Amino acid sequence: MGDAADTEELARRAAAGDAAALDALLQHLRPEVVRRCGRFLPCREDAEEAAQDVLLQVARKISTFEGRSRFSTWLYTVVANCARQKYRELKRRAVEQPGTIDAAEHVDPRTTSVIAGSRVDLLEALERLEREHPHLVAPLVYRDICQLEYAEVAERVGVPLGTLKSRLHEARRQVRPWLAGGP
Repeated sequence: MGDAADTEELARRAAAGDAAALDALLQHLRPEVVRRCGRFLPCREDAEEAAQDVLLQVARKISTFEGRSRFSTWLYTVVANCARQKYRELKRRAVEQPGTIDAAEHVDPRTTSVIAGSRVDLLEALERLEREHPHLVAPLVYRDICQLEYAEVAERVGVPLGTLKSRLHEARRQVRPWLAGGP
């Protein structure tokens, strides 16, 4: 079982209530989900924790997958949301337990969280973008992090392709100075 058509079929069967298909789907998805979570959370343990959250959400919510878009698109929404939620949890934990960070670590704090191994610059930029321009977050996450095709992102966001490209351009313009260490 390796191709997208098999995954889509398993997802349809699982959404219809087939427990064996759900088990097979979750087992099949795990390596890809861990890899995708790793784009947000480079520390392997954090990515694996987020991946467990993703797989749990898939198991709980597979019945909401209606098959109008590809399952992979539906899945990437869950991955992005769970990975960003894991980052918020790790950030909150770091604030609550500030003494747990090893001061001997030589890491650029803008790009790597000592506690989590997270891409702090990227995740903070996404948090700020969500506060200031919430409609720009999904296009940026789907295209630049999840690496979905433009047409698939446009379908997922529910806007015409031209609007998507415009939003993506604006999101990148907004985020670029934040990632470069700006205010």
